[in-house]
Amino acid sequence: MTQIFLAAQAAQGGGGMSIFAIMYFFMIRPQQKRQKEIQNFQNSLAEGAEVITGGGIYGTVKKIDLTTGIIEVKIADGVIIKVDKGYVFKDTSSTPAQK
Repeated sequence: MTQIFLAAQAAQGGGGMSIFAIMYFFMIRPQQKRQKEIQNFQNSLAEGAEVITGGGIYGTVKKIDLTTGIIEVKIADGVIIKVDKGYVFKDTSSTPAQK
């Protein structure tokens, strides 16, 4: 009887770990990988790069101030906006052309 009880406890304890492992590999790990890719992209920004801001604005990087973390983005002829480096997420040159 004691062996059955110990086996049941072992089965219950292992179930929680397997659920955590599944959540880690399907939810947590991909999100961490994506965050690392975004961070690497933001750190490697250069003038002339085409980007999309967090607000969905497409533009071209004109100036980067590393001390303040502010990036100037040209969104139209004669229109330049200042954006925090943390809100520049995507390089538009790598996205497929939309029709």
